[in-house]
Amino acid sequence: MGTFKKKRFFLGSYTAADNSSDPFVIKEGGFKFGELKDSAYYTDWTEHSFISDSKDKEVVGRTFNSKKILPIQVIIIVLMFVLGARTAWLQVARGAHYASLAEGNRLRIENIEPKRGIIYDSQGKALVSNTANFVLSLRPIDLPRDELERDESLRYLSSILDDAPQNTAVSNSAVDMVLDGPSFALMKEALAKIRPRSLEAYQPIFIKDNIEYDKALRLILERDSLPGVIIDIKIRRQYPYTAGSAALDEGGQISSLAHILGYTGKITDEALKRLGSQYSLIDYVGKTGLEYSWEQDLKGINGRTNIEVDALGRRKKIVSETPPVAGYNLKLSLDLELQRRAEEVTKEWMEKTNTHRASVIIMNPQNGSILALVSLPAYDNNLFARGITQAEYDVFLKDENNPLFNRAISGEMPSGSTIKPVVAAAALQENVISENTSFLSNGGIRIGQWYFPDWKAGGHGTTNVRKAIAESVNTFFYYIGGGYQDFTGLGVDRLVRYMRLFGMGEKSGIDLNGESAGFMPSREWKEEVKKEAWYIGDTYHISIGQGDVIVTPLQVANFTAAVANGGKLFKPTLVSALLSEDNQVVRSIEPEIIRENCIDSYNLQVVREGMRQAVTAGSARSLSVLPVSSGGKTGTAQWSSKKANHAWFTGFAPYENPEMVITVLVEEGREGSEVAVPIAREIMQWYFRNHVE
Repeated sequence: MGTFKKKRFFLGSYTAADNSSDPFVIKEGGFKFGELKDSAYYTDWTEHSFISDSKDKEVVGRTFNSKKILPIQVIIIVLMFVLGARTAWLQVARGAHYASLAEGNRLRIENIEPKRGIIYDSQGKALVSNTANFVLSLRPIDLPRDELERDESLRYLSSILDDAPQNTAVSNSAVDMVLDGPSFALMKEALAKIRPRSLEAYQPIFIKDNIEYDKALRLILERDSLPGVIIDIKIRRQYPYTAGSAALDEGGQISSLAHILGYTGKITDEALKRLGSQYSLIDYVGKTGLEYSWEQDLKGINGRTNIEVDALGRRKKIVSETPPVAGYNLKLSLDLELQRRAEEVTKEWMEKTNTHRASVIIMNPQNGSILALVSLPAYDNNLFARGITQAEYDVFLKDENNPLFNRAISGEMPSGSTIKPVVAAAALQENVISENTSFLSNGGIRIGQWYFPDWKAGGHGTTNVRKAIAESVNTFFYYIGGGYQDFTGLGVDRLVRYMRLFGMGEKSGIDLNGESAGFMPSREWKEEVKKEAWYIGDTYHISIGQGDVIVTPLQVANFTAAVANGGKLFKPTLVSALLSEDNQVVRSIEPEIIRENCIDSYNLQVVREGMRQAVTAGSARSLSVLPVSSGGKTGTAQWSSKKANHAWFTGFAPYENPEMVITVLVEEGREGSEVAVPIAREIMQWYFRNHVE
């Protein structure tokens, strides 16, 4: 056996003088970076000796350079920070996402659609109804993972939806080609937009609605063998009075209701963002009319069902369920029978005069509530509620009379002479004239080479403000609007200011979408847009409702109501109350005054007297046969050198205590007294003789 020599490791000298030769004593200050200097050592092991009770000894704690570990510590700290940050990101920022994915593997939350509120007229007649709408959607995460198997499932669905035998094939010498139905292509296209395993893959994708009952029943019965296939029963609106074959009662169709009620349709991405979490991609919402304006009140609150599913997405059991809350019913100020009669009379006169577009608005001047609103031509909104075809929609697009357009609130036309009561009120209020101020009307006035005529050849003779309104004397309004010779009129700025005070040039805020604001011109506008100076002739034109003044029929009705009621301009409304499911009043819609007291009450009384004189001796004399007293103003609006003038009438009754304001516009109807006044007369005759208790 070979000898093994140990190399002894000696520690330095002891600091005490009498122990300097002791090899086991550590020398103080004799080390640097853990290295032992001037020492003997063994190569395979080291023995350290420590004397615990020696106060003069120094112990070696480590045998390496501590500065060399600093980079390792930094790396470890950085790695720990990165790991912590990633953990926080997954748990906090993306925690809900992954929790949804995990929970979605076990639980499904299905909305229970609430009953959509019913819309009633003022007498409690239902104007809409709800019916079942079977909707097919797919949940991508539950569909077969294998593409061939998934396509086979989609082809089977397509064969049911398209009434086609499954795997229809066409033989072509060498190969047999499978003809896929249109529904198959639709489903493939929808699924191609969804990333696998994303959160969107857990959400239903809309495929088809209004599925026939027998097809929907078949799909429901086979649902367990068709993973990822969802059949929802949604609500589809029906509008019985606007249907082409309407026969709810002996009255038949009232197509003009379509512009008031509107219709529902499939939700868009924009609407989904706007309406919030109560809605999903397969919901139906109001698109136009009251259905749109009162959507969230009609909608109600969704119920929810938590369903436990297996790995294939098949239902196992219902874990919990929250019932839905039905939407509010709407009670309107609208009188269905008055609406029907207004539409019938207007259609009859349109046929007599060979005209094609008209509007009628009837409102209560004491609170701004709408009693009837007719826009013709109209349309069957059931076509849109059930899903209109392209061919059906093309018919509307090609119709030059635009039946989809609600001209009663959106049509912008020159006001013609219907604006003269407002101009008269402004002149009285600004002391430009008094009730006794008179001017001579001899056929018109001349400014240089330009002549501004009266409508009556030779003029109307000496005219005060009451006669000017009654006989619609242009010369009088040229004077008070723009001035003449040494008489100073209102001028364009004051004219426009008062027109705006009466609601022109701004939306009234009626609870229907699509309202237009009309337009009030100004010096600045003309200089900027037309690059022309403002002339006295421009002021004359707007003083009689011509030129660049543009109004809607609703605005004319509203400022007429303000004159009739003594100066209160109301926000027009159709809905008078929100009702519970059992038709108890939840909230009444109170009248809202936009502005008031802009004109002294006596000045408005003078204007009303002029409108009364229009019925007794002026351009609306045919209204004198009514069973109640009335006041009114006709208008003839020039708008084209090649087409007939628009015919206007606006008025109120009874004169002493107005209950009704009626405004009629027949586009290209020529003279207001020829067609608009007769329409108003027949409607008011029926209303006050047969309908008012």
